[in-house]
Amino acid sequence: MTVRVACLGAGYFSQFHYGSWARMDGVTLVGSCDSDLGRAEATGLPAFATLEAMLDATTPDLLDIILPPPAHAQAIRTALRAGIRWIICQKPFCLDLAEARQIVTEAEAAGATLIVHENFRFQPWYRAIKSELEAGRIGDVLNATFRLRPGDGQGPDAYLDRQPYFQKMPRFLIHETAVHWVDTFRYLFGPAHAVYADLRRINPTIAGEDAGHVIFDHGPVRALFDGNRHLDHVADNLRRTMGEAQIEGTVGVLTLLGDGSVTRRSFGAADAVDVMPPDTWKGFGGDCVHALQSHVIRAMTDDTALENTARDYLDVIRVRDAIYASDHAGRKIQLEDM
Repeated sequence: MTVRVACLGAGYFSQFHYGSWARMDGVTLVGSCDSDLGRAEATGLPAFATLEAMLDATTPDLLDIILPPPAHAQAIRTALRAGIRWIICQKPFCLDLAEARQIVTEAEAAGATLIVHENFRFQPWYRAIKSELEAGRIGDVLNATFRLRPGDGQGPDAYLDRQPYFQKMPRFLIHETAVHWVDTFRYLFGPAHAVYADLRRINPTIAGEDAGHVIFDHGPVRALFDGNRHLDHVADNLRRTMGEAQIEGTVGVLTLLGDGSVTRRSFGAADAVDVMPPDTWKGFGGDCVHALQSHVIRAMTDDTALENTARDYLDVIRVRDAIYASDHAGRKIQLEDM
């Protein structure tokens, strides 16, 4: 079976989507659409200025939506009307929880499979960490910390070279970036039950928050997201892991470094052992885009189980909203209240 894939969007991050699809066996790219036709033409694919025209001309099996949230609902509805039954949509999904719920309902009613492109859980270091936890190698997890330090948020030109719309987002650090770890923490530790957040804006150039701390209650696990886009960490590529992590259990500790390596130190030991060597992938995030897209193709062709269906991803949006509610109220928010 050959899966025909059409892509909507040809901005900065789309390069990783197109590059992944192009080297995947059993996949044929059939079209690119962007409101800036020149960007679509630059992909080398048949180019279209409107989604309707692309879907009519290419009849894809799968539509990959690589656009910011304001465009998600309309694009998905257009695809559903055209009879597309497999859709991947970029994160953060839709404008708000109400819109996301409505779109999920419409997709399910049409018999479509809708997946959110949340790729951080597919980064190889988190897959390795998950395997360590499932094998019980550090015992029962009690604490986890991720320190986001991409070092790209300083000055009036922050983000302009890559994704300039970041500057105008009224909600930034959590809505755009920390949702990666909202999802990764639930992948590693199960659902969150409560959150406490303290957020702030450091760079006056941007509209939204760019630093903050969030404590997640995952039952017996307390996970801390410590994010600051002004600060950096030790890495040859600051965007590989975007920071460092420690996961502490009752008999050992897992450490993720900025080079993508993972180590494990057992209690009482002076030295750590290697779990995963440094990452050598030159592109984005340990080739996590390719891992996610391959995961979707396997589900299409082999009927394997899917991670991050849009229905499942609604929990990430609920947690995101709880984080903002906690920061506004200055108190811990129970997820059951959202």
